[in-house]
Amino acid sequence: MNYYSNWKYWGLFCERGGGHSLEAQFLKRVQTTGFLLRGRKYSLGFEQEPSKNRPIFKENRRELSQNMCSSNNKAGTNTYMGLDLSTQQLKAAIINDKLEILYEEAVSFDSDLPEFRTQNGAVIDKADPQYITAPVMMWVKAFDILLDKLTVAGADFTKLTALSGTAQQHGSVYWQKGAEDTLKKLNPSQFLHEQLSHSFSVTNSPIWMDASSTKQCKQLEDAVGGPKELAQITGSRAYERFTGSQIAKIYQTRPDAYKNTERISLVSSFVISLFLGKVAPIDLSDGSGMNLLDIRTKKWHQPLLDACAPDLKSKLGEPVPSDTDVGNVCSYFVDRYNFNPNCRIIAATGDNPASLIGLKLQAGWLAVSLGTSDTAFLWLKEPRLVLDGHVLCNPIDPQEYFALLCFKNGSLTRERIRNTCAEGSWDIFNQLLESTPRGNFGNLGLYYDVEEILPFLKGDYRYNKTQSVSKFSSLEVEVRACVEGQFLAKRAYAEDYGLAIGSDIKILATGGASANKALLQVLSDVFNSPVYVQDAANSAMLGAAYQAKQSYGGKKYNEIIAALHNPTKVCDPYPDAPEIYDPMVVRFRQIIKELVAQKK
Repeated sequence: MNYYSNWKYWGLFCERGGGHSLEAQFLKRVQTTGFLLRGRKYSLGFEQEPSKNRPIFKENRRELSQNMCSSNNKAGTNTYMGLDLSTQQLKAAIINDKLEILYEEAVSFDSDLPEFRTQNGAVIDKADPQYITAPVMMWVKAFDILLDKLTVAGADFTKLTALSGTAQQHGSVYWQKGAEDTLKKLNPSQFLHEQLSHSFSVTNSPIWMDASSTKQCKQLEDAVGGPKELAQITGSRAYERFTGSQIAKIYQTRPDAYKNTERISLVSSFVISLFLGKVAPIDLSDGSGMNLLDIRTKKWHQPLLDACAPDLKSKLGEPVPSDTDVGNVCSYFVDRYNFNPNCRIIAATGDNPASLIGLKLQAGWLAVSLGTSDTAFLWLKEPRLVLDGHVLCNPIDPQEYFALLCFKNGSLTRERIRNTCAEGSWDIFNQLLESTPRGNFGNLGLYYDVEEILPFLKGDYRYNKTQSVSKFSSLEVEVRACVEGQFLAKRAYAEDYGLAIGSDIKILATGGASANKALLQVLSDVFNSPVYVQDAANSAMLGAAYQAKQSYGGKKYNEIIAALHNPTKVCDPYPDAPEIYDPMVVRFRQIIKELVAQKK
């Protein structure tokens, strides 16, 4: 291992097996961030005295890139980068024309940037636990680390043809007056975080986990006549995590900060603003998760802007389609990291829209992600009003839409039933599930450990063939009641968006539970549709990379994804599935209607 110890900040590098390829292992707060490559010293930080700042300069980086890539040239002629600023980490992937991943790196906020003291990438206010933010400079600093990690991994940025990004939805970034001038004049001899430390009027950005803007949600709904009218315009009723209510809260509680704000970005558009060298436009798909965009006209809805804050339209800028080429990479990245000066920057979008791209979803498919929270994506030709769901502009075709259905009680609820009924074993759980007939003798269960979104209920509700019961007669009935109840809910709400249940619809199952064939068989039966699986790891990040390639090449989406493997069919519905589950969906709707009425 060759390194030297007169540097402090990021990184420890070693040469493997006496060869010329390097493996980067970034450690937090080590004395060593310099390393030796073929007898030459390189540094990835600054000296112990911050005044003696000495980052890698253009010449060193170019030589480093050439040294590494000469013996490890994995890229083809063109490469494309997708960036993903999620809640807990910043990730990047570089792909080639065959959509093969060449390089992939990540920075974890909690472990790699401990000085910001986040928990799972967020800061929870002790006085008001509903007030949840993330430090903007933590995100900026993460880019410094990420790009150096890619450099050391051997990524050849001279071949980078286009890049795009994605990020956690709904969060907002507030650029201080004068920040755009700073972006235009970035000094390649300095880190981003050193130059942008005074560029944000709100230093901690409100993120999607925040639930402190209930008052402002009511104001937004009242401005257009109520929640139904707001959903008709923007695709969703008012939610605390959505950006409109968060901007309104900033204006009302911190008027000086709002007054000093030059521009407002979503987290996604913030990502590519750094590479563009100016504030990038918000894309239509992520923009439709703000409660501010008219999803039909594709324009900001002025009465909603006025209900939030003055001069908001000028601070937001005009929204653009998700595949818009917004310009060339700025000179900072050319000079500092040896980027291709003709690298194009493509509009960034939110993580859910990017996942729609990364999952290769098309019309006629329903994607069901079975994770901590269960999520369903449904391609729509026209928006449909469903008060408790979300309709967003489609990132692939700006003239179409997609529905996003979120269910808080997913795998953790299934795990609770597994632990109480199956000794904590998925094998036993599956045996119990498969030992009961489809339809479960008319028994139905609804299990909401936390307050559900669809519908707004909490608690356990059990029903036999005719009435409510306090418990079921056997463990196997309880297991099937949980699984069928969850999938009946997904079917009912998907039908509300116009999904025609049947064999013409294909279901793409993703997430951790998609490996469970017994669960997928129930999913197939409830929807009377075949179920497919595919490798969907990092679908949002890859969706951003695919978007970069698609937009740069000018090809249609179907042509781009043709290079990828098709999903694998894992199960078909049984012939008697419709006669069993069609009546159960009707009964499910009636039970939900009664429960919601009782709650009121």
